[in-house]
Amino acid sequence: MISHTEAIVFRTVDYQESSKIVTVFSREHGKIALMVRGAKKPKSKFSGLIEVGNMLDVVYYYKSSRSVQILSEASYQQKTMNLRTNFEKMATMTSAIELISQLLHDNEVNEPLFDFTQKMLVWLDRTDVHPPVIFPYLQIRLAELTGVGLQLDAGESLEEMNYLNIESGLVSTRNISSHSYKLSSRQAKFITIALQARSSTLFDISFESGELKGLIKLLDRYFKYHVEGLKDRKSDAIFEQILQETP
Repeated sequence: MISHTEAIVFRTVDYQESSKIVTVFSREHGKIALMVRGAKKPKSKFSGLIEVGNMLDVVYYYKSSRSVQILSEASYQQKTMNLRTNFEKMATMTSAIELISQLLHDNEVNEPLFDFTQKMLVWLDRTDVHPPVIFPYLQIRLAELTGVGLQLDAGESLEEMNYLNIESGLVSTRNISSHSYKLSSRQAKFITIALQARSSTLFDISFESGELKGLIKLLDRYFKYHVEGLKDRKSDAIFEQILQETP
């Protein structure tokens, strides 16, 4: 069956002398692997297209019994050139893509998550917000889109919510269990706004030294508790350099 759909490049691996195997998140078939024959050749029609984070229109031959499909055609669905030229945006994008890839099973179709990933890439490409500050918001939204979303404890004062309870996913005023972690006032405010209002004002929060990195690590711990097999992101080696420089 010939499939023509939108796809986001997640990962590329060299295969033999001139080809690549590319993992993409496709709207029609979810996360799949594509064989891109001749991709490494200097004059390949796929040159520059098969890069992590690129949003493409693709044509491939799909067969459900086959683990790797054959890519026939590809073109840009939308260009995001700032993600290639801005180091901080590129590092943030790469870590976000790796997290999304880990949250998806092979062949899992998830259109809301696909739409969010597309919008996230365009937003990250165009925004003036310091890229690392965007990452915990992405984590919070991805938790919601994959069924393990955080919740604010109903009936409690928003101003006093300063614990993240890993087991229940509740943000509350109470230390509920041994898996509850204290949040700074700024970390708690960020989560509260992200869950309640989704307002851009959360990007105006001025984290003190180590607070942003600590929030990202805590949300990663939450994911690992609720998503079986989630691993540390390899791309964080670069992303960590930016976090070290972020107040």
